[in-house]
Amino acid sequence: MTDLSAQPRSEAALRKAALRDAALARRDALEIDDRLEWDPDIARQVLELPVWGQGGPVSAYWPMRSEADPRPILEELNRRALLLCLPAIVGGRMIFRQWAPYEPIVPGGFGTLVPPPQQPEVQPRILLVPLAAFDRRGYRIGYGKGYYDRALSDLGQTVSIGIGYAAQEIGTVPEEPHDKRLDWIVTERETIRCG
Repeated sequence: MTDLSAQPRSEAALRKAALRDAALARRDALEIDDRLEWDPDIARQVLELPVWGQGGPVSAYWPMRSEADPRPILEELNRRALLLCLPAIVGGRMIFRQWAPYEPIVPGGFGTLVPPPQQPEVQPRILLVPLAAFDRRGYRIGYGKGYYDRALSDLGQTVSIGIGYAAQEIGTVPEEPHDKRLDWIVTERETIRCG
């Protein structure tokens, strides 16, 4: 698959790039003490969603920069005996490798940490997705490579849950044909049902 960022940029993509830069700057400017206080609120709300009865596998991400931290969610889901996985970019596409809290992780490119290559690949049914920005319809802006949109399309029937901070909300995310809408968005302030 080709990298979406390598293709000619549409007007929506150019608007997204400007919105991404502003949203990441807002998120990076949040006080770390506030984020450390908000992350447990996000985790509590995510764990209260009516989606966990269908079981796993559940994918999350290893937080980087100022992203909301899903690790407390993963620890609780691990206690509930749900199979967990983390994404890795292999051959230009996102795959998901089995992982559990305190198991090894290795550098995976783009500043991420991922399960080692010998971990089995799994197909998640529920995905916790990081956000640069989002709107209330469930559209998100990520880092601009399109990996999550392609993964959500390839996986088919899944539940997607964006997690981030209220400061990342914008009025409207410019839509592109490949964009996939999230089912839920959870911030420290609220849970938004999108789908």
